[in-house]
Amino acid sequence: TLIGTVDLKYDDVSYATVHQSAFLRCGMMPVQPIKELWWFKIGASEERVYYYDPTSVDAALMKRARRSSRDNTSLEIHPTQLSDEGEYKCRIVVWDNTGNSTEPSVPISKEARMMLKVNVPPEKVEITHLTSGRNLSLRCKSEGAKPPADILWTKTSPDGVETEIPDLSKTREIEPAGELYDTAEQIFYQLEENEMIAKISCVVRHHNTNTTIYKNITFVSPAIQNALKVTIQRFAEPVLYSSIENQDGQDNKAGLVKISADPGFKVPYKTSVTLKAAAPGVFPEPRYLWWVGDQTGIAGRELRIDNLEEDKSYYVLAENPLGRVVLEVPVHITTSDYSQWNDSSRDGDVNEGDTTEGLDTGAIIGIVIGALIAVFFIGFAVWYWTIRDGTQVFSPKKEKPHTIDEETIPFRSTDKPLLRTISTQTLEGRRSRREPSI
Repeated sequence: TLIGTVDLKYDDVSYATVHQSAFLRCGMMPVQPIKELWWFKIGASEERVYYYDPTSVDAALMKRARRSSRDNTSLEIHPTQLSDEGEYKCRIVVWDNTGNSTEPSVPISKEARMMLKVNVPPEKVEITHLTSGRNLSLRCKSEGAKPPADILWTKTSPDGVETEIPDLSKTREIEPAGELYDTAEQIFYQLEENEMIAKISCVVRHHNTNTTIYKNITFVSPAIQNALKVTIQRFAEPVLYSSIENQDGQDNKAGLVKISADPGFKVPYKTSVTLKAAAPGVFPEPRYLWWVGDQTGIAGRELRIDNLEEDKSYYVLAENPLGRVVLEVPVHITTSDYSQWNDSSRDGDVNEGDTTEGLDTGAIIGIVIGALIAVFFIGFAVWYWTIRDGTQVFSPKKEKPHTIDEETIPFRSTDKPLLRTISTQTLEGRRSRREPSI
């Protein structure tokens, strides 16, 4: 812009980022001696920002304002605030004698107006999600930006290749928040069969401040320690299997399936137990399936066991689209409580006046051994005293064995003849024994 003999150089619009430096250009070509320099912010009234008089005064009416070192007439503001946005006016007063050195110099005032735009990068980015099997609903929100931020989505494979997710089933909302803007975008994504993804990223880009923010959702499959690949009848394909007794709990690896029991994994007889499964860091959220023996599985994060009566092993499946694992969860009855209950059940109901305490296993064994030793010594004493007195005790009278030989019994006339029911073969057999043939 040419003003008299002075050419003012300025920008109609200048941009700055909040908390950084703003530069408002207002330079002279050619450079002339300055009598006065004024900077104003235009609003309902002109607010003086800066004043310079080379003879005596260099005053910043705004503490964050100063003359630029680039040309001594432009203005710098640091750090910039959002409230600094608006229209500014630069007024320069120079001495001008129109090139005639014999004439006295005349002060000439020149002005230029310009706009300052203050940009604000996103203050906060958050991502939320809902999952159902392979179906993902992802929502990313950028808060507190000016102007509104842009959002795009990418996915990264396990080998680190990042690709943009197409604009399918996408919805975007831009909401004013005072002088700033919130931008929200939601997408629906379905994982393909056997699709391997390391992460999905919400990429927030704010071009005016050259700001890019990544908010990632990392895909993690359920995991267990000391796993074996086994075949379980319930599933068509082998699964990774282990027991909670093989989980040391020291591994901080994301995705480890953890089991808790309330009140514990060892409980008194007929105590109710609640088993809970969790897999911190697993995404998408796994589904859980509990079962015992051949019973139908129960879906859910928790399993309620009412009145446990014996040691049992329960099983839980944790599964998401990336993988699945099975954990065995043994729950035990404490021995002392179980034995005490069995004793009382055999004797019937316990009477209120019966205060006898049950004996433990060691006491019972001691009593049995003591009784056997006592019986042994009593028997030995009886035997010893019997031998010394020469008497026999408990010895029955011996009799000569009595035998009957049918062949030596004499026949008496009074005896009845053999019945005809005796076969001839039997009789012949007897005669042949007495009279062997030659």
